[in-house]
Amino acid sequence: MAQRQARIAFDPRFTVADVPDRLFGSFVEHLGRCVYTGIYEPGHPTADAAGLRGDVLELVRELGPTMIRYPGGNFVSGYRWEDGVGPKQDRPRRLDLAWGVTETNQFGLGEFMKFCRAVGVEPNMAVNLGTRGLQEALDLMEYANHPSGTALSDLRRSHGDEEPYGIKLWCLGNEMDGPWQIGQMTATEYGRIADQTARAMRMIDPSLDLVACGSSSRGMPTFGSWEAEVLANCYKSVDFISAHAYYHPGDGDIPSFMASAQDMELFIDGVIATADAVGAELKTDKKINISFDEWNVWYQQDWEKSEHAKWVEAPRQLEDRYSAMDAVVFGSLLITLLRRADRVTAACLAQLVNIIGPIMTEPGGPAWRQTTFYPFAEASRHGRGKVLRVSADSPGFDTDKYGEVSALHSVAVAGEDGSVTVFAVNRDLDRPLTLTVDAGALESVGSVTCSTLTDEDPDARNTIDDQNRVVSVENKTVTTEDGTISVELPAMSWNTIRIRP
Repeated sequence: MAQRQARIAFDPRFTVADVPDRLFGSFVEHLGRCVYTGIYEPGHPTADAAGLRGDVLELVRELGPTMIRYPGGNFVSGYRWEDGVGPKQDRPRRLDLAWGVTETNQFGLGEFMKFCRAVGVEPNMAVNLGTRGLQEALDLMEYANHPSGTALSDLRRSHGDEEPYGIKLWCLGNEMDGPWQIGQMTATEYGRIADQTARAMRMIDPSLDLVACGSSSRGMPTFGSWEAEVLANCYKSVDFISAHAYYHPGDGDIPSFMASAQDMELFIDGVIATADAVGAELKTDKKINISFDEWNVWYQQDWEKSEHAKWVEAPRQLEDRYSAMDAVVFGSLLITLLRRADRVTAACLAQLVNIIGPIMTEPGGPAWRQTTFYPFAEASRHGRGKVLRVSADSPGFDTDKYGEVSALHSVAVAGEDGSVTVFAVNRDLDRPLTLTVDAGALESVGSVTCSTLTDEDPDARNTIDDQNRVVSVENKTVTTEDGTISVELPAMSWNTIRIRP
């Protein structure tokens, strides 16, 4: 059988957008073992004075997230931020209705800020608009951001943080259309409270960046109409509308799963169209961007049927163990976010550790990289600069959900150092691709390297006993001639091609 051929071309003079730093965000929620025995385990051999696991801190730095959303997620709709500040012996234990567990509050806002500083990321704070509301949001902001001289800012200082946290990015609630959400609202109800909260928060700091809740997913019956009504109420007071999407082959349709990015593209298109329609009706030139602040591969096993007893502390919940195939789909989703960086200007991989995360831990034991770790780390490290307009030609493959789609899914990013990085996925499960990269528009093509993540077994995973079963390795098929690069992309593979001048 003849080798299938694909081709891409680009010119660094033609760009889509600068890559926003916030595109490489992640997410820490009080859920399962994300916090407790994930990032925080005071008794662990590597723990620092704040109780943060040193081995996890090292892996998070290697992963390279730029921003962390906290403390939820569904958890935030019942959260009392005051419970997680001050002396730990005085912090109350509470029932967490979102996940059916007991929250000890031994990790709270101060510990989260120590974590952010330790790994060098921007904090993204969510406020509780489920069981609480406007006043609590203002109180939290005063505690976190006001320098001193008020009751709440001085309370923070008495807790050991003399300097304000300076949190700029805030989520106004979470998934408030979801029937699973504590304090579920209609679009009109939510739009009004989001607007009121946003306007009041800006009275303290007009420079905030604020995220309104979009639909919980594109599959929600009210998708589109929810965004339209919410933004009709708060368009002038917010900067972002959120999008959440998770993908899995739950029905066994693997080809469609490999093409999950098609759905993400349609989701983004729909949100942009709705937001711009509201803006047009309001006769404003302001654009609302998308914060894709929850995205991942997630098999969504029914957590209500999990084996842990109700109201226990930090049980093993939603700990998906990712395969080589999952990592390739995950990489394709990353490519989509980069391709749409003109309007998707913030995003959060949900989540960071243990809970559908790229990092796994064992209590008292090791931490290791899941297969999805590698695409994210490579994109965060090399996907900085300007997204280029790419012309691509690729053979297709058939899917039930999306019809025929391109086997090749790719994006190119030009760095400030003159390099160009091409991220490329071969979505075909069975057939390799020969990719030709026309780099003739570059001033020079010096060294070219490629790393590839794939496996003959699509279900291969990294485990505590075999932590490096699936990793990115050097692809030795790269050739260059007169500005043309050729590389073999294995079936079902994620590839990072680095072109240096």
